[in-house]
Amino acid sequence: MAKFITFEGVDGAGKSTHLNWFANTLRGRGIDLLVTREPGGTPLGEKLREILLHEPMHGETEALLMFAARREHIEQVIKPALQRGTWVISDRFTDASFAYQGGGRGVPVEKLEQLERWVQGSLQPDLTLLFDIPVEVARERLNKNVAQTNIALDKFEQEKSEFFDRVRNAYLARAQKSPARYAIIQAEKIPAEVKEKLQEIILSV
Repeated sequence: MAKFITFEGVDGAGKSTHLNWFANTLRGRGIDLLVTREPGGTPLGEKLREILLHEPMHGETEALLMFAARREHIEQVIKPALQRGTWVISDRFTDASFAYQGGGRGVPVEKLEQLERWVQGSLQPDLTLLFDIPVEVARERLNKNVAQTNIALDKFEQEKSEFFDRVRNAYLARAQKSPARYAIIQAEKIPAEVKEKLQEIILSV
């Protein structure tokens, strides 16, 4: 049976780096899978991604656009893949909205829960890997990456540490609410130790 796995965490936690290794390891076991991302994942979603990452807007507008992109993502990519037996790994999903728009922007949880029920119904990830990391370590990693690549930070990455403290706390609260779905990865550890933990998870899925 196909599985839906999501990767979550604050910017700078390293989830995207480990996602590709995780996906390739599963492929090495003969599993048919696709990797996607949010916001994005569809032509419309990618257009909305550019707006969401770079244009200033009210927090609730941001949440609505995130869920609009998500609805398209679910209908065009996620559900069809799962129905044909293909595993799906997504770099972020709805937990990110509760963390960033809820915790970070202060959008009421009740409004996000209404959007969640409307947009995805009963669909939830089978497993969510939460890359948890102290905010100051994540910020150091982001700054180092900018220095090495000269790629400008998006509007979320430019937020202050207090914003990311709220995001991190919202992620942890969400994980506490659904412990059976979450695996928390201590992302401040060296890559080899993180991969060792991920290898354990791969053997259990």
